[in-house]
Order: sequence, then C-alpha cells, then structure tokens
Amino acid sequence: FVPALIFGVAVGNVLQGIPFRLADDLQIFYEGSFFGLLNPFALLCGVLSVTMLSMHGASWLVLKTTGEVQARARFYGSIASLLTVVLYVLAGVISWLWISGYRITSAVVTDGPSNPLRKTVELDHGAWFANYANYPILLIAPALGILGALAVFVALRSRREVAPLLFGKLSIFGIISSVGVSMFPFILPSSLDPRASLTVWDSSSSHMTLFIMLVVTLIFLPLIVVYTSWVYKVLWGKVEKDMIEDDSNHAY
Repeated sequence: FVPALIFGVAVGNVLQGIPFRLADDLQIFYEGSFFGLLNPFALLCGVLSVTMLSMHGASWLVLKTTGEVQARARFYGSIASLLTVVLYVLAGVISWLWISGYRITSAVVTDGPSNPLRKTVELDHGAWFANYANYPILLIAPALGILGALAVFVALRSRREVAPLLFGKLSIFGIISSVGVSMFPFILPSSLDPRASLTVWDSSSSHMTLFIMLVVTLIFLPLIVVYTSWVYKVLWGKVEKDMIEDDSNHAY
C-alpha cells in the first residue's frame, strides 16, 4: 500500500512542479516541506496509484488462485477497476481546470550544453494537454488507461482468468504513459523557477556515464532475466489450499 501511494503522490507533485531552484553553478536547492508534498492533487494521484495496482494485483490472484480467494479477488478487483477509471478521469479534469503546465518559450538547442538555465519557460493553463492537440495519435495513451480498466471489470465479471491480467497491463501502461506524453519534454518541472525545470535535453548524462550504465546493464540485465524466469517457473500454476496445507512443499 505505502509504495503504491508514494509513487502516485510523487507523480502528482511532479505534474504540479517541485519547489526547487538552481544556483548559477547548477547546485540544487529544495525549498519545500514534507507536508507540502501531501497536497490534495498529489493525494488523489496516490489513491489512483493504489487502486490501479490493486486492480492488477487482484487480476493476478484470479489467475493464480481458486475457490474463495479467487472469488474475493474478483470482487475487490472489480471495485478497484471502476475506481481506477473514476479517479483517472477526475485527475484529468482537475489537471485541465486547475493545474498549470509548463511550456518552453525560447529556442530549443538539442545539441547544446546540458544547462537548464539557458532556456526560458512559462506556466500555461492547459499546457499539459498541448501534445495531444498537436499529435492526436497520442490520445491512445489515456484511452488505453480508461478502456483497459473497463475491460478488466468486464473480464472479471465474466469470470475470465487470463484476460483481466492482460487488460490490466494495458491500463497501467496507458495511465503511466499519459503522464510522460503530457509532460514531454519536461522531466522535472520547478514551481519556484520554471527556467530551472529539467527537460530531456538539459538533463542528459555524459558519454562516460552512459558507457558505465551500458556496461552495468549488459552484466546485470541477463542475470535479472534468468532469475525472473526461474521464479516464474517455480511458481507456475495455481496455488491451491492443499498445497498450502502440505508442509512438504514449502519451508514456512
């Protein structure tokens, strides 16, 4: 519950802008408070994150369990899927009516130095929706978020087992992608000094940093894939009551 809530609260704060500024030497100064991060919109996004992941978790339980546990997962998963749609739409309406987005007003030098202070940025009402107006195909992201969650509800009520999990993945992909699509090219807006906001161009890493990341990825990514594949193999199939009661099958 707590990680899901914090994730949503963090996203909600990023959409509003974080109270930080950059000095001339690019040193970062945060001038907000902890409780300031727990504002109504951020908490709404936090609850949305909880319902979204609860929907997905319930869909997983439907696939992996039987009997009473599966029935309860269907019931609570259905509620979570509907709440996800309602909260997601509500967050979108609030973003449109009351949350100001950020817009770059100066020329964008994509191959210039990574210095955020060399641009000008202004807050603009509805700026987070500008990308959808310029590129309507991007509306696929929020559409997947809504339709995917509704499909989870229908699949759960139809007593499907695999479909809810698949539709849940589409919904989560759509909801999270819509945040990135709305904010692009911004990564971390600043509510104190919009000029200090980080974008995909002025928050890039050096060639050395990228090379180190590449080496680390080449080493650890295959290990993660192997380990995850082994876990799925061990946990393959449904978990039934007899398996839990049989002490010879587990160490707890």
